[in-house]
Amino acid sequence: MSHEWIYQHILADKRVGGDLYRHLLCQKKRRKRYGSYDRRGIPPNRVSIDEYPEVMDSRERLGDWEVDTVIGKGRQPALVTLTERKFRLTLLRKVERKTAEAVAAAAAVVTSLMPWKALTHTLTSDNGKEFALHQIIAKLIEADYFFAHPYAAWERGANENMNGLLRQYFTKKRDLDTVSNDEVELVMCRLNNRPRKTLAYNTPFEVFLSRCT
Repeated sequence: MSHEWIYQHILADKRVGGDLYRHLLCQKKRRKRYGSYDRRGIPPNRVSIDEYPEVMDSRERLGDWEVDTVIGKGRQPALVTLTERKFRLTLLRKVERKTAEAVAAAAAVVTSLMPWKALTHTLTSDNGKEFALHQIIAKLIEADYFFAHPYAAWERGANENMNGLLRQYFTKKRDLDTVSNDEVELVMCRLNNRPRKTLAYNTPFEVFLSRCT
């Protein structure tokens, strides 16, 4: 039984007056159909996560990062978000989308990860055109770069979960032009000092720091 079949069943139930849809965490009015996607602007020379090294599946290694961008009202400034898969450490950086998206995103990723270069083995992102310079990022950070399958957000689960927590501070209706770098730093600090069930209720900062010292 696939997740798509479950969603179709819920939508069919809603059409006849059912209330199963009320139990969904995200209750969008319309759902994007899966199975096809627009290939325009897809980053070239992508390496699929199908070629992941086996060690990544176990989440036992420190240094595998997931990356994404979050936008707000107006879709101009954006937040580049990075999440370490094992300990859930979060890195945030605001970028101006008025500049070339790929250049801004690449600069943000490299700047954020450079202090952790020795602890960076891989990066994984979606297929957004803002990651078109993935080969440059990989070369500068000296890490392997992978792409998730289209419309498969669960393949970057750590980063998607963190983005959900981030929306508690920066909603989709918030104009990110009004967000200062100091506010971004404050939110990043709060996320990294938030106890996580997956970490036995320790914080990402605690477990990451304990491994690095």
